[in-house]
Amino acid sequence: MHSSELARPIETEGVGFGPAKPRAIKLDGSDVVIRSISYITITLFALFCLLPFVMMLSASLSSEAAIMKSGFGILPKDFSLAAYEWIFKAPKQIIGSYVVTIVMTVFGTAIGLFIISMTGYALHRKDFPFRNHISFLIYFTTLFSAGLAPTFLWVARDLGLRGNYLAVFLQLLMTPWLIILMKNFMRTVPYEIIESGKVDGAGDFRIFAQLCLPMMKPALATIGLFLALGYWNEWYLSSLYLGSTVEFKPLQYHLYNIINTANALRNSVAGSNVSVTALPSNTLKMASAIVATGPILLLYPFVQKYFVSGITIGAVKG
Repeated sequence: MHSSELARPIETEGVGFGPAKPRAIKLDGSDVVIRSISYITITLFALFCLLPFVMMLSASLSSEAAIMKSGFGILPKDFSLAAYEWIFKAPKQIIGSYVVTIVMTVFGTAIGLFIISMTGYALHRKDFPFRNHISFLIYFTTLFSAGLAPTFLWVARDLGLRGNYLAVFLQLLMTPWLIILMKNFMRTVPYEIIESGKVDGAGDFRIFAQLCLPMMKPALATIGLFLALGYWNEWYLSSLYLGSTVEFKPLQYHLYNIINTANALRNSVAGSNVSVTALPSNTLKMASAIVATGPILLLYPFVQKYFVSGITIGAVKG
């Protein structure tokens, strides 16, 4: 053996001393073309989805006169903060509405997740004798409901919750569809894990908390997002049960009242010497949408991967 061969360094990749460096997969021409088309398509679709939000932000920063004259556009026309000034004219009210909505969203999502996950776990247990009957009753409510009038009489008169935040909080706490989604996800959890916990002497709650709950993260993120969106976007129940009886209304209902007030004022001055273009209407709607959706949009990227996984599993196993 020549000395040059002895001096040659030994390749250790994949065999020797230390982790092997991953080799890049070489793509042929067709793979490059398909991947390029996929990237271009996804980028165009993302821009297409982002365009309405950009136009909404642009309109909220434009003047009412420019919107009425030229319509909506990607860039602001005649830059103005009149719509935001109208919304934040009473800062105490808007801050109080944010606090009410955030508190209801956080506690409602946490408590709702806890109840829904335990319900899905109980309905998944084969040794629970009434699981089929309860599942049927839950599913039955998705097909038939009592209607608005009996529900209002029950909540407002029998429970005495009119003018109380609980009238809104409790009705959004859990829904039949979310329970069914959690139950379907629980089918992906091997039942042998529950049996092993019983063999080791663990109680039902310990099996749920320490064995099943860590495996339910995709479903928890998915259902948690649905609950959070439900609490954050709620305004209809607030208009029925809260009205003017509370000082600080939920955010969406407060913004809804601001838009209605601006429209009523706009209609009242129509035909007088006051220019209606001085009163925000379209720009106020766009600014209200930005104020309402901004915080929840910041939350979505953190749960997106769990959301996709959870909703896919629930659909396949349903």
